[in-house]
Amino acid sequence: MRILVTGGAGFLGSHLIDRLMTAGHEVICLDNFYTGNKRNILQWLDNPNFELIRHDITEPIRLEVDQIYHLACPASPVHYQYNPVKTVKTNVMGTLNMLGLAKRVKARFFLASTSEVYGDPDVHPQSEEYRGNVNPIGLRACYDEGKRIAETLAFDYYRQNKVDIRVVRIFNTYGPRMLENDGRVVSNFIVQALQGKPLTVYGDGSQTRSFCYASDLIEGFIRLMNSDYVGPVNIGNPGEYTILQLAEAVRDMINPNAEIIHEPLPSDDPRRRRPDITKAKTLLDWEPTVPLAEGLKLTVEDFRKRMGDAAI
Repeated sequence: MRILVTGGAGFLGSHLIDRLMTAGHEVICLDNFYTGNKRNILQWLDNPNFELIRHDITEPIRLEVDQIYHLACPASPVHYQYNPVKTVKTNVMGTLNMLGLAKRVKARFFLASTSEVYGDPDVHPQSEEYRGNVNPIGLRACYDEGKRIAETLAFDYYRQNKVDIRVVRIFNTYGPRMLENDGRVVSNFIVQALQGKPLTVYGDGSQTRSFCYASDLIEGFIRLMNSDYVGPVNIGNPGEYTILQLAEAVRDMINPNAEIIHEPLPSDDPRRRRPDITKAKTLLDWEPTVPLAEGLKLTVEDFRKRMGDAAI
């Protein structure tokens, strides 16, 4: 098949492209390199089945494809809050442009949505039926509400224009190729530990997250895209860890003598996050397989290589 991946030079997009290329598809990667990096897709640049287009999806584009994986959008608070208006435009206009393309060429459209649509949840764990608790005027709203409207657009195109959609809600994911400066907890802790700095925990560290390794997540994407279920489907790891536990695991792996310091909690930071993955298990026969200790080891190795001499 000819498959378009928006945000294909990013952390998750490039892992998806690796899988699609290995499976023998023709892949078009669309990226404006706001948070993506060419080194993530270097291995495919000379492959005749691969095409890279530098393009911002807030502008329309005409292509002929069978499937669209729409992943383009900065996904960490540091990047999406740096230019919140651009983040909203990417989520709204970018998604509109890609749905319009899917409608024209009758491609199946896959939306990478997020567990952020649940906001700071009142229900735990979060199932797909939960409608969320999002602050529409908060600092994170450009991303949270942006993804909520992206889901709205996808379902309206599905109902009104019969576009064949698939919607996934991604929970915290980590792995090789995460940006060193993306401000997410896994990369923050790894970079601080490798630089011999104290690890910064916001609040008392009792807030929880679930961490899914990139290869597990991509397997879930591919299963959903090629299933008959529209979604939304939670894809994430139901193992729940406090942020303090994660900090201790990273510290013990890299620099057992590192100090852990506490800073005030940012606004609208969710207290608890854990996916209910019943749908993914029953409809896609999917569940995560990579344990946190093993995934962290592979991620730390990748960061060490990229940081070179700066790393412990």
